[in-house]
Amino acid sequence: MATQIVENILEEAKRHGAKKVSEVQLVIGKMTFLGIDQIRFSYGILVKDTILKDSKLIIEENNGVIQCSSCGFKGPVPIKDDPTYHIPVPTLKCPKCGKEAKIVEGKECTIKSITILKPQEKDNDNQQ
Repeated sequence: MATQIVENILEEAKRHGAKKVSEVQLVIGKMTFLGIDQIRFSYGILVKDTILKDSKLIIEENNGVIQCSSCGFKGPVPIKDDPTYHIPVPTLKCPKCGKEAKIVEGKECTIKSITILKPQEKDNDNQQ
């Protein structure tokens, strides 16, 4: 996943004629089950010899939203804290009626913004 993110950023930066990327903002849904620390680690390795080197990586997490087709409930993903699993586990049960609900937000991994530095135009170099 990190490789795909970096490739997409590099492609977009190239499209805009960037000489360097200074900041990248990502939004990662918790329902992707991507590890934020693993993404940061992979990003650091993948950008080493690119124009993304030394760029600041900002990651926002989207907690997710479910929607019940039976009762129409739309809200946060319920979390079940079952000691058997030692970690809180999201459920897809509607907290209002108990029927099955579907995830409508939180499965995305989006590049929210990229801050690029462009080479100065020749005309700008001659301006005083």
